Amino acid sequence: MESEKYLQAKDCEQLTGIPAATWRYWAHIGAGPTSFKLGRRRVWRQSVILAWIAEQEATSARGGAA
Repeated sequence: MESEKYLQAKDCEQLTGIPAATWRYWAHIGAGPTSFKLGRRRVWRQSVILAWIAEQEATSARGGAA
């Protein structure tokens, strides 16, 4: 079984291209994917980020039909 990866804001930026400051702001206002404190650091589960991306794609996808 593969262990879960925990991402900091800078890691989320590398994964998505969304600036780290935006990830921190979303955490502050309670928006975006769920995050939590791990010690002194705010982290996001990679699986939650990927599910959130899929949800964003599903709700905002356009086209595809000929």
